[in-house]
Amino acid sequence: MLPAEPMEQHLSRLRRAIAENEACLIAEAGHRLAFGIAPIDATLAGGLAGAALHEVSATLPLHFSAAAGFALALAARARKPQKQTLWIATDFSCLEAGALYGPGLDQFGLPTERLLIARVARPIDALFAMEEALKCRALSAVIAEPHGEVDLTATRRLSLAAREGGALGLLLHHKPSDAPSAAHTRWQVAAAPSEPDELGGLGRTAFTLSLTRNRRGPCGRWTVAWDHHEHAFAALSRGVAEAARDRPDREPLIRTG
Repeated sequence: MLPAEPMEQHLSRLRRAIAENEACLIAEAGHRLAFGIAPIDATLAGGLAGAALHEVSATLPLHFSAAAGFALALAARARKPQKQTLWIATDFSCLEAGALYGPGLDQFGLPTERLLIARVARPIDALFAMEEALKCRALSAVIAEPHGEVDLTATRRLSLAAREGGALGLLLHHKPSDAPSAAHTRWQVAAAPSEPDELGGLGRTAFTLSLTRNRRGPCGRWTVAWDHHEHAFAALSRGVAEAARDRPDREPLIRTG
């Protein structure tokens, strides 16, 4: 049986652990990616933690393109001069959901000359590649599409790697997960109707965002649009028309028999 640790050493070790944790929180607070929408930024204590891991999932399989679009929009917001964005996907994911489309990415706000794409055979390979990539100082964001459950240990390793390298880490899932995770936030994304432009054509890409996990505060739900010219989000507010006053259900009931 090992001898008990002296109280002084035990307290000293606890103080070091607390100091390290506080230093990490201060560093995270100083590197935040603001949405530019007051209610969201207030919920996130200033914005999305930059050097950290986040999870993005589609509310339903048919909304996976919206979830991928939201992840790409975040990567575009996080983009820094002379740095690259890395997208990692398994072969099965590419067969299931398709591959990225270059001209569309350019129009969406993420130049293809600043995007690297890696395809791997297995989900575990995607997680390994993401962990190593997050440690690289030449990347501003790393998006991985492992197509499978990611356990707590893996998310802890990815969080530590993101903190070490300073990049934004985004795990992109095809469906929501309730598994334990070390990610700072967890989002569920669905496509939303966009507002027509001034000519009556298609408007900006819109998302319904549900923040289901937030280590720094409450959760919430918002509908936002992505402006690919300004690389910025904007809140979408739709007025509800007043009910017509001459509707039949507002007329007095008349007994007929």
